[in-house]
This record gives sequence, C-alpha cells and structure tokens, in this order.
Amino acid sequence: MGGSSRVLVTGGAGFIGSHLVDCFMGMGCFVRVVDNLNSGILGNIQGWLGNSRFRFVRGDLKDLDVAKNCVDGVDVVFHLAANPEVRVEMAEPSVHFRENLLVTFNVLEAMRESKNSKVIVFVSSSTVYGEPTVFPTPEDYGPLLPISVYGASKLGCESLISSYCRMFDLRGVILRVANIVGERSNHGIVADFIDKLRRNPKELEILGDGNQSKSYLHISDFVDSLIRAFDSFLVSERAFEVYNVGSFDQVCVKRIAEIVVAEMGLQNVEFRVTGGVDGGRGWRGDVKAMLLSSDRLINLGWKPSLNSEGAIKLSCRELLRHIREGDKHYHTRALHHHMKK
Repeated sequence: MGGSSRVLVTGGAGFIGSHLVDCFMGMGCFVRVVDNLNSGILGNIQGWLGNSRFRFVRGDLKDLDVAKNCVDGVDVVFHLAANPEVRVEMAEPSVHFRENLLVTFNVLEAMRESKNSKVIVFVSSSTVYGEPTVFPTPEDYGPLLPISVYGASKLGCESLISSYCRMFDLRGVILRVANIVGERSNHGIVADFIDKLRRNPKELEILGDGNQSKSYLHISDFVDSLIRAFDSFLVSERAFEVYNVGSFDQVCVKRIAEIVVAEMGLQNVEFRVTGGVDGGRGWRGDVKAMLLSSDRLINLGWKPSLNSEGAIKLSCRELLRHIREGDKHYHTRALHHHMKK
C-alpha cells in the first residue's frame, strides 16, 4: 500500500482500529476515521488530530448518509466498526444486528455507489466457525455454524461482502481473527482479569471451568498480518479472499489467570472457578476450544512473533504500564467498559 493511499478506517478509535490508524499514518497514507465512540475512545487517536493527512468523523454508520459521506473519495475501506461483545448478556441480539449487519450493509451500499471505493478489508472472527471438529481449523472448513449471535452477525457480514463483490464489482478481503490482545484493549480476558484483581487482589473469579483453550495473537502481529494479506491481494486478480489469522498454539483460561497474577506481582490469590454453563463454558455462546490454521498467510511469508502465552504476557505488561503511569486514557477506557456492564 503506497503512501499516497486514501483509506477509511471504520471504528478507527477502537482497540484494533486505532493501531491500524497508527500504521497507516506511519506509512504516509491519508487516513479518515469514522467512529460513534460507543466503544471506541478518542484518546486512542488523539495524537493524530490536527495532522493534515488525518480526519476524524464522529458519526454513526447506521445512518446511510454518514456512510456515503465517509466512503466518498477513499481508495480502500478497512471495516472494523462493530459491537465487540460476544456475551449475550452484554449485548442484545438486536444490537449485533444494527451495529454489525446494518452497518456493514450501509458501508457496502455506499461503496456500491462510490466511484473510488471498491476494495473492502473486513475484520471478522474465529467465532464464525462455531465448534469445528478439525483443529487447526482451515478457511474452507464447513458448514459454518456459529453458536453465538455475535458469530452469526460476523458470518452474515462476510456473506454480504461476498455477494457485493460478485454482483457489484467490489473486491473484498476477510480476516478471521483469533483473540487479539494488547495495548488499548478495554475488554477481553486480560483486561477483565486485571480489573478484577485490582478490585480484589486476594481472589480471582474465572468464568467457566477454566479449561477453555484458545489462540491469542498480539495486536502488533495482527497489524503485520493485515498488511501482508492486503498487499498480496491487491496485486492479485482475485475478487474475494478469506484468511485466518492466529497463533500456532492455544492457552487455557487457568494459565492466563496464572500469567496475569504473576505479572501483577501478586501472591496467594485464590482462583474461584464458576463452573460455567453448557459443559464449562464461560457463558452461552462461548467456544471452548479454538485454534485456526493460518497456512494461507504463512505461505505469504507471515508468521506471528509471539505464541499465545507470549502475547498474553506482553499484553498484560502493556496494560499494567499504563495503569502505573496513571494513563488517563486507560482509566477512561476502563470506566467506559464497566459502565457498559
């Protein structure tokens, strides 16, 4: 991707989106961000405000006119705007429909009518696979049977993108990602464990039976994978491509708890395992085991620099550093997250 590229990052004030913004600005791109700031935080991109190559739009993509205005004049749309919460008690199904499916439909409609914006890169999720019987799970695994409304909404977005690419001459790249962790994350297991232990350093509640085993990828490795996949796709003649993005291994929830406790320098912490639901899940829709095959990306020359435990450790250190430094943006994100609970 050249330095003169004009890109739109939807949800660009969020955890993953803001890291992409940093990358694209560092490459010399002209970057436009649209975010309604429901889950995104302006502090994540504040350093770019005022830069002549950067424009921030506070807007809601559920409004088609907002989508059209934001898409107008850009070369590529990196689509991350979505409700990020998997747990049903944290988001009603209608929220996933509006924030994921409706928003994606509006973005695609805006691209269909645009003269310039004909390439979309969509950050999807491993949850589209549901509970596969093949590990590591390849991109051509099927049938895809999500067990959460979040996963279903992501799969629906993928289907919309696929159909628009074939019917309206758009081009699309789908990235099905493992659990992404790292600096600026305000939800997920590492942030949740840190917040719980700061409130009570003697006891840590672990949702489920603690044996849920999944793949974790650090945000820096994810950004590298996205650039690698996008550059390869752009020089190809393909209209549509899907890539899995994950580490080569798994780590269980109990081990993550041990890592967070150690990184916080705590001792004699009692782990209180809730037992969970539906055979030890943390919540309904929680996938107990996940490991993706990233062979397509590996064949392009990409590989993660950290395994799952390494990604968890680095993420924990990054979040703790911001707390110790009194980072007001971290505390704003944490407060924002807990107010949504």
